[in-house]
Amino acid sequence: MMDDEYFLAAIRLATGQDPIPGHVSAAAREAFALRVPHAVTALPTGYTPARGVRGSEWPQLVRFVTDGLTFDLEVTIGDGLLDVAGQICPPPGEGCHVDVRTPHLTLTRHLAPTGHFAATGLPPGWLSVVCHRPGRAPIQTRWVRVRP
Repeated sequence: MMDDEYFLAAIRLATGQDPIPGHVSAAAREAFALRVPHAVTALPTGYTPARGVRGSEWPQLVRFVTDGLTFDLEVTIGDGLLDVAGQICPPPGEGCHVDVRTPHLTLTRHLAPTGHFAATGLPPGWLSVVCHRPGRAPIQTRWVRVRP
């Protein structure tokens, strides 16, 4: 059985009488600003804890895969900040770069001929990597949350 207050609140929402809270609208705008138009999303295939380290959860290894590209990321935490070492296979070639992103910070790195890159000093939390290739759609990893 539905109580009267819940029912009246539902009617107010349906008729537009109850505005969306400002913080909800702001969060939606921030999330929309993080999108990469026309990007293909690489999906995670799994997390692997570090080998040979007892009781340690670091570094974390994660692989993202999409048609034609694989992202291997190794994330470590030191002094409360994230360091990311990565490789894209096969190497996407000349003129390519990656953006290592958090919701509030983006670090752009040029890829080595082997597809390797690194970014240090990122805040913990949400993380994504975007590979930009001249003349082709960007490839982005799905956002992952990294906590110390």
